[in-house]
Amino acid sequence: MSRIGKKPVEVPSGVTITLDGTLMTVKGPKGELKRNLHEDMKIVIEENLVTVERPSDNKLHRALHGTTRSLINNMVEGVTKGYERGLELIGVGYRATKSGQKLVLNVGYSHPVEITPEQGIEIDVPSNTKVIVKGIDKERVGAVASNIRSVRLPEPYKGKGIRYEGEFVRRKEGKTGK
Repeated sequence: MSRIGKKPVEVPSGVTITLDGTLMTVKGPKGELKRNLHEDMKIVIEENLVTVERPSDNKLHRALHGTTRSLINNMVEGVTKGYERGLELIGVGYRATKSGQKLVLNVGYSHPVEITPEQGIEIDVPSNTKVIVKGIDKERVGAVASNIRSVRLPEPYKGKGIRYEGEFVRRKEGKTGK
């Protein structure tokens, strides 16, 4: 039995969950999320608990059991608290600014790189070397943060680049002269 899959998801007050076939809709104070879940998983919605049950012990159902529960939990947490992912720019002259909704990155290229956030995603620049991506959908917040990071990946020799907050970049030794 899946340890994650058998745990019920607690639904806080102010959050409503509806299931229409395979489409689950979660509404909360921060917004609304919709997601199609696998049709084999049996989802039981009680007053303030949601449980996920699997029909059999075959490999697909075992894999989907914990995944489905985690997806539902992430939706509930997203509409109540929201998600955010921090990025830091490390390098001489590397900086981020915000013009309107766009994020403008100066990271060592001959031109500034502009990134326009998706609908429902907010980009915050508290300082010129920090960027925070906020939203209610965990998957989309992570994807936008990954796209920003891919503009200039952290390199192992000098450690320059855009990295997640708290990310450890393994350093390499440079060439040695003979």
